[in-house]
Amino acid sequence: MNSRTFGHLFPVGSHLCREPMPPMSELKVDMENLKRHGFNLVKLQEHWMLDEPLEGMYDFSKYEELIDHAARLDMAVYLGLTCEQAPGWLWRKYPDCRMVGRNGLPVAYEAQSTLPADGKPGPCYDHPGAMADQVRFIKRLVATLGKYENLVVWNTWQEIGYWAENLAGQHVCYCEHTLDHWRRWLESQYGDLDGLNRAWGTRYGDWSYVIPDRGARWRHCLPQDIDWLYFMDNVQVADVLRARAAAIREADPLGRPVFAHKGGPIIGSGQDWVYARCQDFMGSSCYPAWGPFQGWDDGAPTPGQPPSQHTALLMEMWDGVALKYDYIRSCNPRGNPVWAAEFQGGPVSTGFHKGRVPSSEDIRRWMLTAVGSGVTAISFWVTRAEIMAAEVNGFSLLDSAGDTTPRYEEAARVGRGLNRYPDLFGKPTWSGCDVAILINERNFEFTRTMADGGDHLPYSVRGWHRLLWDAGIPVDFLEVSELDEGYAARYKVIILPFPLSLSDDVVARLSRYVERGGNLISEAAPGRVDEHAYCPRGEISARMGELCGVKQMNFTMVGEPDGEARWSPRARTWGEYLDAMKLAGIGRLTGHNVRANVYVQTFQCDGSDPCLVCGDAVAGAVRELGVGRAWLLGTYVGHSGTAHRDSTNADFVRALLDECGVAPTHEGELLLRRRVGDGSEAWLFTNPTHQSVTESVDVSNWDTVEDLLDESLDREGDRVLLTVSPLDVRVLIVRKGA
Repeated sequence: MNSRTFGHLFPVGSHLCREPMPPMSELKVDMENLKRHGFNLVKLQEHWMLDEPLEGMYDFSKYEELIDHAARLDMAVYLGLTCEQAPGWLWRKYPDCRMVGRNGLPVAYEAQSTLPADGKPGPCYDHPGAMADQVRFIKRLVATLGKYENLVVWNTWQEIGYWAENLAGQHVCYCEHTLDHWRRWLESQYGDLDGLNRAWGTRYGDWSYVIPDRGARWRHCLPQDIDWLYFMDNVQVADVLRARAAAIREADPLGRPVFAHKGGPIIGSGQDWVYARCQDFMGSSCYPAWGPFQGWDDGAPTPGQPPSQHTALLMEMWDGVALKYDYIRSCNPRGNPVWAAEFQGGPVSTGFHKGRVPSSEDIRRWMLTAVGSGVTAISFWVTRAEIMAAEVNGFSLLDSAGDTTPRYEEAARVGRGLNRYPDLFGKPTWSGCDVAILINERNFEFTRTMADGGDHLPYSVRGWHRLLWDAGIPVDFLEVSELDEGYAARYKVIILPFPLSLSDDVVARLSRYVERGGNLISEAAPGRVDEHAYCPRGEISARMGELCGVKQMNFTMVGEPDGEARWSPRARTWGEYLDAMKLAGIGRLTGHNVRANVYVQTFQCDGSDPCLVCGDAVAGAVRELGVGRAWLLGTYVGHSGTAHRDSTNADFVRALLDECGVAPTHEGELLLRRRVGDGSEAWLFTNPTHQSVTESVDVSNWDTVEDLLDESLDREGDRVLLTVSPLDVRVLIVRKGA
C-alpha cells in the first residue's frame, strides 16, 4: 500500500509505541499480531530529543527497521512528529528561545521524556534560530524515511497547542520575538498606529509601546487581550504548523498527505478552522471515558457520587465522540478526511487513578458513533499497555501481557466490517444536513476574558448540539469566515449561540443569509459589545436590532430551578434575579415553552412579531426579511440541552425547527446518521434509550440491504425490521444494483 491508494482506505490502526521504545522484537510481534487481526495501519511517534541528541547526529534506524517490517506485512505506517520535545543542545545554543510567561519570566521546563504532554510547551519557534533548526531536522527526517512507500501520512503536531496554563502555570509567549510578531500582525490588521488607536481607544505613540495586558488577573475584557489571545491561538500557532508542513512537502519525494491533530476541539472557538487549513487536514484525539461531563451538566459526577451507568455511557457516546467529531468534521474543508488520530483503546490511567476497562460494547459504540460523525480513519492509542508510570498500564487495546482482549477483538471485528466498504467509510461521505451552529472566534476570545462569562459560550454551543442530537437532527458547525464562501446557503437554519460580541460586518453577512431565505435563530444579547469590547448604546447591536426588528427593554438575570446555582453568581443584594421561570411561546410557537437560563432579555417589537413572552413582556421575536426570517430568543436556550433538562425544552426546539422546515432524519426513537456513496449508503441507527428498540425501516428504493457486522436482518418486501440494543449502534448498508 502506498500513498496513491491512501485515500480509498479506512485504516483502523493502532499506535505501536511511545518513548521509551520497548525492544524491537516485542514491537514486531505486536505488529504481526495486529496484522493477523485485520489492522492495516500503525503509528510511530518520533521525538526530536531522541533522534538528534547532539546537533547534526541523527539516528532514525529504529523507525526504518519498523517501517520496513510493516511493509513486509503489507501494513501502512503513519508517522507523527514531536518537535516540542526539543533536544538539550537547542536550549543551550539559543537560551532566548525559551517561551516567556505573563509574568515576564522564561519557562524553565526542558522535556526529559515524552511525558508529560509530549514536551509541551516547548521552545518558542518565533525565535529564528530555533525555527531554522526545527525545519532542518524535519527535512532530514522526511528525506530519510520518505523512501518507504508504505509510510502513507505525516502528522506534524501531536495534539496541537502549548497547554502552558496547565503545564507552566501561565499563558505564553511574551518573549520579544513573539511580541514583534504580534505587532507586525496588528499593523497588517489595522493599517497603521492611528487605525489601532481608533479601534482600541488608545493613544500609543510608537509600535514598541504596544504590549498585551500583563496583569495577574486578566479577565478585564480589554481590546489588547482579545487581539492578543486571537493572535496566539490563530496566528502564532498556525505559522508553526505551516512551517512544519512546508518542510515536509519540500523534502517528501512522494508528496504524501500532511495533517496534525488536536487533543480535542475547543468547543465555541474558530481556531480549529484555521489549523485545518495549515496542512491538508486536521484530526483529533478521542478518549470518551476521560471526562464526558461538564460541571453544570445534569448527572455530572461529584466526589462519592459517580454518575448512573446509562447517563455516563450516553455522555461518552454523545459528548465524548459525536460532538467532537461533528466539530472536527465541520472545521475541515469540505471533502477532506476526518481522522480519529488517537482513539481510546483501554482504561484511562493517570497516576494511581485507573479508569474503567472498556468493554467490547464500549469499543463498538465509540467506533460506530465516530463513523456516524464522518470519521474516515481510526488509530487507537495504544496497542500494548503504557509502560511509563504517569499513565501506568493504561489506554491500550492489549493488556500488559497476552495477545488478545475482548476489546481488541471487537475493534478488529468492527474494523474489518468498515474496510469491506472503503468507498463509504474511507472517504469523506458525510451526507450533509440542514442546520448549522455558528462559531465566531472573536466572540470566543471576548467571552473568555469576561468574569463570570467565559464558560457560557461553549456550554450553549454544546447544549444546542445535544438538543439537536436528541431530536435526531444532524448538525454542522459553521465559522463566520465561511458565511461568504457559499456554505451558508445550504442550511435552512443557522443558530447563533451566546452572541455577546458581534461586529457590524458579521451582522451584515447574517442579514444577507436571512434575505436569501435562511432562518437565523439567535440567543439573547446579540452584540451587547462590539468586536473590540466596547458597549453600544441601547445594549444591543444596532444592526442586529434592525435585523431582528427589536429594541431592548430589559436584561435581567434569572434564577435556576430549585434554588440551584450551577452558573449563577452570588447575589450582591436584593432584586438582581428574577425567579426561575419558563418563557411561553406565542404566535407560531403557541403551546410550547422553554426554560429561561442565565438572563431574560425583553423587547419592544419594531417590525417583528412576538414569539416568546415573559408575563406581559415580549421575550422573543421573529421578523421576516426578504424570503427568510430572523428569530431572536431572549434567553440562552442551549443551556437546556445538558442542564435542568426536561421534555418541554426539547419539544420547544423541535417545534421551532419544524417551523423552519427542518425535520428529523428518521421518525422514531432511533437516531439516524448517513454516509452517502455512489450507488450505496450506510445508515447508522443509534439507540440512546434504556431498552431495546425495534422499528420498521423503509428500504423500498434499494436492491440489497446488509448489516455491517453480518447480524441477521428481517426483511419483508420493502421494509426491514431492525432491533437495536440499548446504547448501541447498528449499521445498514443499502445498495442499488446487484
